[in-house]
Amino acid sequence: MRSTLSAIGFALVVVGVLSAQSPLTAETVITLPRVGDPQLHPSGDRVVYTVGTPSLETNKSATALWSVGFDGTGAAPIANGAGVSNARWSPDGSMLLGLKSVDGVPQVHVMKADGDGLRAVTTLSTGADAPVWSPDGTRVLFMSEVWPGVKGDAAQKAKSSATDGSSALAFDDLMIRHWNFWRDGRRAQLFIVEVATGAVTQLTDDGHDNPPWSLGGPQAFAWSADGNTVWFTRGQDPKREAWSTDANLASVPASGGPVKVWTASNPGYDGGPVPSPDGKRVAYRSQARDGYESDLWRVMILDPTTGASRRVGKALPDGVEELAWIGGSEKLAVAVQDAGSHAWFVLDVDTDTIEAVHAGPNAYGLSLSTDGKRAALLHASLVQPPEVYAYDVAKASTRRLTVHTKATIAATEMPTRDQMTWKGAHGDTVHGFRVLPPGFKKEDKRPAVVFIHGGPQGAWMDGWSTRWNPAIYAAAGYVVFCPNPRGSTGYGPDFCEQISGDWGGAVFEDLMKGVDALIDEGGVDATRLGAAGGSYGGYMVNWILGHDHRFKALVSHAGVYNLESMYGTTEELWFTEWEFRGAPWEDRTLYEKWSPHRFASAFRTPTLVIHGELDYRVPVNQGLELFTALRRRGVDSRLVVYPDEGHWVLRPRNGARWNREVMGWFDRYLKR
Repeated sequence: MRSTLSAIGFALVVVGVLSAQSPLTAETVITLPRVGDPQLHPSGDRVVYTVGTPSLETNKSATALWSVGFDGTGAAPIANGAGVSNARWSPDGSMLLGLKSVDGVPQVHVMKADGDGLRAVTTLSTGADAPVWSPDGTRVLFMSEVWPGVKGDAAQKAKSSATDGSSALAFDDLMIRHWNFWRDGRRAQLFIVEVATGAVTQLTDDGHDNPPWSLGGPQAFAWSADGNTVWFTRGQDPKREAWSTDANLASVPASGGPVKVWTASNPGYDGGPVPSPDGKRVAYRSQARDGYESDLWRVMILDPTTGASRRVGKALPDGVEELAWIGGSEKLAVAVQDAGSHAWFVLDVDTDTIEAVHAGPNAYGLSLSTDGKRAALLHASLVQPPEVYAYDVAKASTRRLTVHTKATIAATEMPTRDQMTWKGAHGDTVHGFRVLPPGFKKEDKRPAVVFIHGGPQGAWMDGWSTRWNPAIYAAAGYVVFCPNPRGSTGYGPDFCEQISGDWGGAVFEDLMKGVDALIDEGGVDATRLGAAGGSYGGYMVNWILGHDHRFKALVSHAGVYNLESMYGTTEELWFTEWEFRGAPWEDRTLYEKWSPHRFASAFRTPTLVIHGELDYRVPVNQGLELFTALRRRGVDSRLVVYPDEGHWVLRPRNGARWNREVMGWFDRYLKR
């Protein structure tokens, strides 16, 4: 099947080839400055942002706070900004707050706009997270994980240090661990600290996580415009949190008092409140169905006077990721994924009309000025690391503000990338990206690797990654194919949902037809193909092992291998119960149909297996079972285990080793 290619040609792509340029390497990518979290001054005149500097020598990343003018001048680090994250301007723009660790515990700090006078305003033994200024700038709302019912920090500290001398952990309910840590009974709760005095008040303590840690998304709590109320996302019923995604929009008086739950009638997730400046509305994100973490994210508007909620933005092409009131209380800036990028719209909540304001290049992390006329955001692509850009709302124009990665990228011979479409299962159009080696020509016969994304409800975005970075492999001479088969986000909810209950079905056909189309485009040696993936991508590699032998080498990172044992060891049961229509003892059909371990007798492709021992989402037994089957089958294989990593590989040296292992595996089998 012949595919359709389209070039992506905008200023973010660096394609100049200079004789003095160096090749892109994993070490280059890992040690590049990491620009993030732009926050526009209320006046719109200046942006504060973070710059992380990873080090292979120290195996850590140092964070600094920078600022730059909206006109691009005066970029400089902020004094005393080392180690400060989550920086936010005070409402009058005279101060900054942020998080900085004291004796290894994050605490809320404040400073003047130039960094002078940095001081801690919290000293809690349990630390602080996600601080938010009150509208008058005198208080800060934040969260901390504390023992329910234990009053005061001294009692919290005593409870945390109490021990019977054993190392045992005991549990009476599920959700006993999450991502890479065991849960010890503490719950996220909301607090307010007085900036002037440091006096702390605990607002919530009802046994729920307030806010919950599941599903992520925008800021989970916010002040009302008058500062009298705190709106927040209230976590799942503690007895059901392992298999339920039901969370609710709630509020509590800022002076203390009972919690009010506003959305109990909706069985799905309601959260991420954004109160309007006039105090008459609260915008939030909502999912309709319980247990489905990838359900469509809808925009809802709550009227606090009547308690009624209504949906707006039904015409948006996909689920909302970011939202913010823009210059008043009638319109929202809304971001959705759109074919591997982000599209921005202005949504009028009164008329329920939308206006497209930005369709590319990829932009995210929006921060608006008070009047809504200016914005700061991040731009990135598959061949360009993130940098901060200014956005003029009226002109719908962007301008680059920061250049932290510019010199390195300019001195590096960078790959290029383009877009690709093909006909997949059921004749549907499927989209993805190619990342091409420098100097690529169609007459070439390059080895190719397919990078399969995780999720499975996720997508390859036109963005930069520090580990799953296709550009590194393209720079080494590979054509890298990044397909977005059904199940991918950004192509409408129907396309996304077609993977549930069909993990190895139509999506597998989408992928294999995509590989056919890749070969048809030219420049690829069909006898030298590899594939790699993590999480669900690792699952698909494991599925390929038993169902397609065109590949000469495979890499399975944190891949799901045995669906039934996965169910019994993962933490978020709602995921497997939704995807396979219940628990295994209720109906084994889909668990048996789509489990890669049942096809081990057909395994014969050389496979590198990588897993983190602290991975509690796809536990390490999945990788061990796979490696055992490969070795007993006599298949060329290698196991790499990280005892100190979870679902992701985060430490700089571990990331460098990861790329050496993966690149070495592909070179061994695809560059002969």
